[in-house]
Amino acid sequence: MADLWSIISANYKTVGLTVPSNTPYVPVEPTLYEGNWTGKYPDNKTFKITISNVTGFRAKVQYQSGGTNKFQEVLIKDNSFRIGDTKFTLTALGKAQIKNVVTDPSSGQTYLDQAYASRSS
Repeated sequence: MADLWSIISANYKTVGLTVPSNTPYVPVEPTLYEGNWTGKYPDNKTFKITISNVTGFRAKVQYQSGGTNKFQEVLIKDNSFRIGDTKFTLTALGKAQIKNVVTDPSSGQTYLDQAYASRSS
């Protein structure tokens, strides 16, 4: 069975998909996440992510960009969480990578928008 999982994992990586983590949810340090995070996508569209009430591995998050405004409670695992189609990954103290799946309204095609965010003091 382990060999089968290795083959499946290798195939996921070659097509650009990620294999779900087997690590358990564990409490995180709230001060690493809480606050206002801002950045710009390559097309200069700005975004803001506000993270609050981090308790254990749960947090309340607001994502704002253009006309999009999402509120969600999230689960933090492996230094990251998802809010809607957006993934937040903590990369260093006060720095995060943001990946956002965007659907083009005219063509219906999707693409991945990537950016970096910094936490304001």
